[in-house]
Amino acid sequence: MAKDITPRFLVHDLRDNVGVAVDDLRSGEEVVGVYLSDGSLITIKVLSDIPLGHKVALTDLRVGDRIIKYGEVIGIAIKDIKKGEYVHIHNIRSLRW
Repeated sequence: MAKDITPRFLVHDLRDNVGVAVDDLRSGEEVVGVYLSDGSLITIKVLSDIPLGHKVALTDLRVGDRIIKYGEVIGIAIKDIKKGEYVHIHNIRSLRW
C-alpha cells in the first residue's frame, strides 16, 4: 500500500525559490511540498521553525539574490539564507516598500 504524502508547503510556480507553509513547520523536520503549477513534489529539511502561511527557502540564497514567489520577484535577500530556513522580514527586503 502506498504511503499517503500530505504536502506541508506549497510552491506556486516552478520559478519560485520559496514555498508557503500550510502547516506550522518545525526545525529538523523533513517535509514534502507540492508545486501547484504541475503537481510535482519537493522534499526539504526544515532548519528553523516556520509558522503557517510564512515562507521557507527552497534553495540556498545569498545576499542580493532575488526572492521569487508566484513566479515574480517579491524581494531581495539582505542576509544569506540556507535551504529550509524561514524567509521573512528579518532576512529579505520587499520590493514594494
